Amino acid sequence: MLRPGAYPTGWLPGVAMPDANDELLTRVGDALAGLTGSRDAALVLAVSGGPDSMAMLDIARSCWAGSLYATTVDHGLRPESADEAAMVNAYCAAAGVAHATLRPPVPITGSLQSAARAARYALLNQHANDCGADFIVTAHHADDQLETMLMRLARGSGVDGLSGVRSRNGRIIRPLLGCRKAELITYCERTRLRFVSDPSNDNMEFDRVRMRAALASFDAIDPLMAVRSADALADAAEALDWMADREAQTSIIADDDGVLLILTSYPPGLLRRLVQRCLERVQPGIVPRGPQADRLIAALHSGEQTMIGDVLCRPVREGLAWQFTAAPKRGGVQRR
Repeated sequence: MLRPGAYPTGWLPGVAMPDANDELLTRVGDALAGLTGSRDAALVLAVSGGPDSMAMLDIARSCWAGSLYATTVDHGLRPESADEAAMVNAYCAAAGVAHATLRPPVPITGSLQSAARAARYALLNQHANDCGADFIVTAHHADDQLETMLMRLARGSGVDGLSGVRSRNGRIIRPLLGCRKAELITYCERTRLRFVSDPSNDNMEFDRVRMRAALASFDAIDPLMAVRSADALADAAEALDWMADREAQTSIIADDDGVLLILTSYPPGLLRRLVQRCLERVQPGIVPRGPQADRLIAALHSGEQTMIGDVLCRPVREGLAWQFTAAPKRGGVQRR
């Protein structure tokens, strides 16, 4: 329902105020409550100025009792981005919502989308810490989820990848995954809420844009059903992690040089997770891609010694156990 005093006298976000009985407000408010475990957690809202995030901001402004901190990250990649951040700031000033524009300390280089994403989340996390906010809220919706799943399917992803973007990942929450993009745009139009269009969303050089264009003429897949499938896969991934953590207590032991995996006869999905835990104990932060991990496990099953990253991996105890140690600085060990 609308919070008392949500819209100060004389201020209108457009022409119409949101209806307190709007089903979309109820749905998003319930999703936020479910993801945060409360009705008044302090939230940092990631607002780019597009229709998805502007709808999220306006809905949260209408239905959430906790503190809100709208945040726009200006990556400095387009000349229009400063004006877009200013538009969000103007809305927030009128609405009485705290707003900050954050900029990366160094220019974005390399793979622009991945580098911008890493910089964005680093800034949002720091800002949430500064504000004392409990959660960071992004505007990913059901159509985004379907695009992500299909892109990862095209790359041969497994259970973890096909679970798509999680509704909650640490302090990051996504309450709009149960919403279609079209209904968010309709909300903006109905309430005359201003939003911007990022021209990069039409750049066919990006995989996501090409996938979105393909889906525009193919409506046989319901994005909301894709969200259900992603949730089921996320549950399966969580179950595998739980089992791996439990098995690791008895199957992974430390030795003088590194760690031993003393049991290797697990089903493939569980074995991959246990091998990953062994690798991380020797080289924290190492995350081999699926094909790399599969080649490593196949080599160990075949009795071969190999190396991945800076970790030397070899069968021991007549191949019944596998040892993982820091790799020698020099040598002829084959890398996977």
